[in-house]
Amino acid sequence: MSTPLRIVKIYLAIVLLVSAVPNAFGRELPTTQPSRVGMSSERLQRLTDHMHQAVEEGVMVGGLGLIARNGRVVYRETYGQSDREAAKPMAMDNIFRIYSMSKPITSVAVMMLYEEGRFFLNDPIARYIPELANLVVATSTADGQTTAVSDGTTSSTLGEGDESKLGQTRKPLRQPTIRDLLSHVAGFTYGFFGNTEVDKQYRAEQLMQSDDTLEKFVTQLGEIPLQYDPGTRWHYSVSVDIQGRLVEAVAGMRFGEFLETRLFEPLDMKDTSFIVPQEKLDRLAQIYSPEGTQEGSSVFLTPSTSAKLVVSAATINDSYREGATFESGGGGLVSTARDYMRFSQMMLNGGELDGVRILSPKTVELMTINHLGDIKMGFGRRGIGFGLGFAVALDQGRIGELGSVGEYNWGGAAGTRFWIDPEEQLIGIFMVQSIPHRTRLGSDFKNLTYQAIIE
Repeated sequence: MSTPLRIVKIYLAIVLLVSAVPNAFGRELPTTQPSRVGMSSERLQRLTDHMHQAVEEGVMVGGLGLIARNGRVVYRETYGQSDREAAKPMAMDNIFRIYSMSKPITSVAVMMLYEEGRFFLNDPIARYIPELANLVVATSTADGQTTAVSDGTTSSTLGEGDESKLGQTRKPLRQPTIRDLLSHVAGFTYGFFGNTEVDKQYRAEQLMQSDDTLEKFVTQLGEIPLQYDPGTRWHYSVSVDIQGRLVEAVAGMRFGEFLETRLFEPLDMKDTSFIVPQEKLDRLAQIYSPEGTQEGSSVFLTPSTSAKLVVSAATINDSYREGATFESGGGGLVSTARDYMRFSQMMLNGGELDGVRILSPKTVELMTINHLGDIKMGFGRRGIGFGLGFAVALDQGRIGELGSVGEYNWGGAAGTRFWIDPEEQLIGIFMVQSIPHRTRLGSDFKNLTYQAIIE
């Protein structure tokens, strides 16, 4: 065979190989210079400098930021260390505990089944989860005094005269629906943001242990009163974990299996999971807590005695180790900035990425409008509503910070944060690991992103 002919055949073989395995290539969002999408490199440097200063001052040990506009990554920077004690610098492929940033992913899984005609959003959840068929409401309401909790929000305690109503219940005005679960108005709570009678029962039952199952969880939950009548009040709660059980009941498979086969594999979210396998543990970023933070679920309520960050209790990783069984759709996933960017870009694209359609554009539209009506969003937020799995910006004048009407977002307990802005075709993802998180770094990241937009 002549040399030129041999070269041609080798070239053709390479072309055929590449075309035969398209998923091995082109799986990363393209990158571009900020100026090509109307952003200023000089102004983005302010963001980088600010975060490095936060590391120097000990506000955070390490973190990273990822920004995309018009479907192209324009900013990817790491700050500080992923493990201070081991002197490991932060890397773009570090894995993070994303806590409540799991919630939007779970809601997408629910809406995938909704699109298949498996249920209506206004169906009672008991139609699919019979363990929740006999829910009642605690007569001792939480409409009295309020106390501040660690994230700067407020949580209600027993009001005057409520003590005489302890242990009493009544039928709810109606049973909670699937849409109530998705928009946090189902009447459930979390158990560690307040000290009501219902919160105490959640803690006594020790819900969501790492060796539990979702089926056991909803069985326990069915024996505890609701804190509010469904549809009357926005209250952050375990409702997203109930969504995970709904997926199991309707799809006939374990929740984690559904996410892996129907969402993570199609979107090439290769590092997003409930468990960190042994071979990836070295990429799991260390997590820190303010010195003086107590171990256990009370970590969210414990006032720190110092701003100094120290390594969190080792037990915080129990739920991520091989052998753990509780798949918390409300806060149990780990992920990377790269994976979460792929998820976010799918949403911004109207439910599709790289030729893989997860949702219809109309479903994305439904998920990202306000579903609260006259009900106020919690956490003391103004100008913000809540959709099906996401907070939604309604009035920038009331919000009073940079952003756009229609932007949707959420964050995690360890400081992670993301937002998706359809008007600006913008996605921002900020990753950090300290719990309870008590800085404004996520907001800093967002504001310093928007100030870099010049076109």
